[in-house]
Amino acid sequence: MFSVSLEREVVVTILLPKDFGPSQAYPLILFNDGQDFEGLGLAQTLADLQSSREIDPVLIVGIHANDNRIYEYGVAAEADYAGRGNRAEATSRFVVQELIPHLNEAYNVVKERITYAGFSLGGLMAMDIVWNNPQIFSKAGIFSGALWWRKRALHDDYNDSDRIMHAQLRNAETKPDLKFWFQCGSLDEYDDRDGDGVIDSIQDTLECIAELERKGYAWNRDVFYKEIAFGEHNLKTWSEALPDFLRWVSQEN
Repeated sequence: MFSVSLEREVVVTILLPKDFGPSQAYPLILFNDGQDFEGLGLAQTLADLQSSREIDPVLIVGIHANDNRIYEYGVAAEADYAGRGNRAEATSRFVVQELIPHLNEAYNVVKERITYAGFSLGGLMAMDIVWNNPQIFSKAGIFSGALWWRKRALHDDYNDSDRIMHAQLRNAETKPDLKFWFQCGSLDEYDDRDGDGVIDSIQDTLECIAELERKGYAWNRDVFYKEIAFGEHNLKTWSEALPDFLRWVSQEN
């Protein structure tokens, strides 16, 4: 579909639920990086879980990224220190003002059950859009999220308060009615900027969860975390996490 906000054609992959019927209403799961669906084996995972009735029938939509991904994904309110994510606000407008209305019109979406998820930088983008649009979304899924996204480089007197998503959560005046699911792998990376023995991706994720807890979200009620031993920052690990994520989404409460 053509996006006015992004000023380009956007490829969207749609996976229909088993025994799809246009008159039936379905929860919606929106993913960033829809170009990776095949590598994730998402269609087969979805079919298996629906056939075994482990999850509700669900509509899954994947937004394909292009060569400008590093600029179109990020935090809408602020680019990082290197100017990456400076088109994230346009992506947010595309999702909220163009794609979601189109899907609501084309399919019978259960508007109270819309989840948005993503991987790595796509996870950060999903988190940002969900947090700022709780009137549209109910849940967010963040797989190995790029929660390190920061306004200052490590060599430029960096402090953990420079992490953009953490600051957005900390400074928010309201507590949206949302639920969150985070995943990390113990081998997501090897960087450990403060030398505490915890890799940065896990530290950034757990400290993001801590910010949510300070807002009043409860562990294992509103916020869920899955850590995969020896899991890496790749499609194989994320595909291993997908069944648990899809089961979680299927839970109405």
